[in-house]
Amino acid sequence: MTETIHLGNGLPPTRERPLDPSDVLAQIRAQAPIAPFTFADGHAGWLVTGYAQAKAILTDPRFSARAEYSHPAIAGERAQSFNPADYPPGMFSKMDGEEHSRFRKLFAGQFTARRINELTDRITEVAEGHAKAMLAAGPPADLTTDFAVPVSSMVICELLGVPYEDRDRFEKDTATFLNHASSYEDSKTAIGSIYMFLAELVQRRAADPADDVLSAVVASGELSAPEVIGACLGMLIAGFEGSASQLALGMYTLLTNPEQQAVLRADESIMDNAVEELLRYLSVVKDGTQRCPVEDLEIDGVLLKKGETALVHVAAANRDPARFADPDRLDLRRTDAAGHLALGYGPHICLGQQLARVQMRVGYGTLLRTFPDLRLAKPVAEIPVGVGMALQGVRNLPVTWGR
Repeated sequence: MTETIHLGNGLPPTRERPLDPSDVLAQIRAQAPIAPFTFADGHAGWLVTGYAQAKAILTDPRFSARAEYSHPAIAGERAQSFNPADYPPGMFSKMDGEEHSRFRKLFAGQFTARRINELTDRITEVAEGHAKAMLAAGPPADLTTDFAVPVSSMVICELLGVPYEDRDRFEKDTATFLNHASSYEDSKTAIGSIYMFLAELVQRRAADPADDVLSAVVASGELSAPEVIGACLGMLIAGFEGSASQLALGMYTLLTNPEQQAVLRADESIMDNAVEELLRYLSVVKDGTQRCPVEDLEIDGVLLKKGETALVHVAAANRDPARFADPDRLDLRRTDAAGHLALGYGPHICLGQQLARVQMRVGYGTLLRTFPDLRLAKPVAEIPVGVGMALQGVRNLPVTWGR
């Protein structure tokens, strides 16, 4: 392992099949689960595609998540303009140690069992409402725009205290920011717009608190206004777009795997396990997550030197045959699916992981019960998946039912 494995200056920009990580990642994993890798900006680091190796790095506090160690993973205009300094203060996904723990503890207190139960009831109400509206309007419908996006918008609005009537603003800006086809200037304008929107909301919540995360954190007085805004910015983007992508792509997966869909329809008691398997199988964070050793470290016999950033490719790790039997097969009854890394692992595991599971469980169940004969309205080849998207998802999912 003396030569950097060349992937054409960064990760492959496309996949051979929409639901599977690029074939070259499997080839690299078979050769070396931790392999030399050149980022799109020329930084010489590492690509981690093995499950055990990924888990080891994600749990080791000697690997930093700080923004200054980040590098663009995919080539393009935005890679050329990439600047770690663009990350705002308060985005605690880019923090380590005590600083990260302090921020996370403030927000984690808002994800209590009581709050999750309250949101579960609201998610169920909204999901059923949108499904009934689709049914009343008649086919065809777009499961992304008519269901996944509005349901996910509602959840993040309720959680952060964002007025639901303002959702169009952050939905549009988030889509622009996460579109790899967007120019650097358009992307920066979009994230700036979301930032200003949240800044206005922080001011309103300081003057008029409500029962939401934003009000509680503002009232604590432990964070500055820019820190509150940055923290909520990260949660809004991840919580909204991540959930919408998983809902839509999960339904696409069920509709294109009729045998597995039939298994779930026949026994909805396996829904919790089905959710874990869909998380493992899809791993919508397709570009992975980055960690940098703050000292020379050896992982699985490979020496990662201080400052050499590692790209932990979660989607590839979740398809590692050393961890999951027949990993490229979707199996909603898989007994070890919950061991996936799709929602992260270690100190940076997704703060809203239980809420994400609720959205999937309620969303999939509602659609399957409401539409017994739901099917795609277009041939699979005519439905682009993941094209230009930072997260693996489907922008439009045309479906039909009945005759």
